[in-house]
Amino acid sequence: MPPPLKLHDRVSWNTPQGITHGRIVRVISTRSTVDGKIVDGSEVDPHYEVVSEKSGRHAVHRGDALRRLKERYE
Repeated sequence: MPPPLKLHDRVSWNTPQGITHGRIVRVISTRSTVDGKIVDGSEVDPHYEVVSEKSGRHAVHRGDALRRLKERYE
């Protein structure tokens, strides 16, 4: 099993337009509201707020929708 995702990890995720890259800016491990929508994160199944490198837009995804990437300088 891969190590858990953490704050500031560089990740990718699928969108209708293709694969997008960005960074985790918030780990949501409790029931929270993000942009007026309820997110049911938990300690066992956290959700992650990510910001796109290309557009700068924010999104929330479950951990299984994200794939960790190597840092650009690695």
